[in-house]
Amino acid sequence: MRNIVVLDAPSNLGLRPPAPGTVPGCYKLAGALREQRIVQRLGASEGGVVVPPRYDLGAWQEGDGVFNAAAIARYTRTLADRVERHVRAGDFPLVLGGDCSIQLGASLALRRIGRYGLVSVDGSADFRHEGNSDRIGAAAGEELAIATGRGQDDLAGLEGLRPYLRDEDVRVLGIRDYDEDRAELAELKIPVATVGEIREQGPEEVADGIVRSLRSPELDGYWVHLDADVLDPSVMPAVDSPDDGGLLPAELGPLLRPLVRSPRCAGLNVTVYDPDLDPDGTAAALLTGLVVAAFV
Repeated sequence: MRNIVVLDAPSNLGLRPPAPGTVPGCYKLAGALREQRIVQRLGASEGGVVVPPRYDLGAWQEGDGVFNAAAIARYTRTLADRVERHVRAGDFPLVLGGDCSIQLGASLALRRIGRYGLVSVDGSADFRHEGNSDRIGAAAGEELAIATGRGQDDLAGLEGLRPYLRDEDVRVLGIRDYDEDRAELAELKIPVATVGEIREQGPEEVADGIVRSLRSPELDGYWVHLDADVLDPSVMPAVDSPDDGGLLPAELGPLLRPLVRSPRCAGLNVTVYDPDLDPDGTAAALLTGLVVAAFV
């Protein structure tokens, strides 16, 4: 087993404010999972914290593109520096977010190193871009589109490395059966397994097939992106956009385990769980338990 290094990336820069004058609480995710002793339970090493810039929408308004874009770009490069260092050292970075825009840091880091894939385990595809929406703004709902080169240049073209991910190297698991991005992803030949398809085929079988599909000699490995909203809100209500019809813990566990245990997996990030919406810590305990069980 490689050395797991737990690295905090407590950025909330990619989410809209939950209410006027407030900020998204997902920046507390890492602290909540640490309170559940995730580092000790994994026998992991300490990776420290990548401190994000201040959340400040300023004078942004609809039509201005992605809000907090300059801050996200700066944070993406800084987080990429840390992830790159650990991957090159042979470590397994476990990055505790944060919102989904932190995935850009991992994708940029791996693009610097070589050619890597992404397995996105997420309740939505996060594939909003100017070609399919007139409501661009929140990078946390757009990060897969940005990482595959569909986004404004100051986010999608950092260091001249656009795209960070090729379409054919991306896999999307756990979106709802009615997700509006399914048709576009199919046209782009990005493999998708919805909640219903995972249930029909079996989560472990789906994961094993994904791992096999990413064994291409052209790929140096892949990263796993886990968004807590892939879980049904009956068990994981503490997310910014709860949506019925998600996976249950007994389904997510066997889906996640083969993905992160493969020697081809370069790292994992965990996003979007919001401790402000989980006052008794029940959802934190569940999420921590699922992540720990994937490794041990």
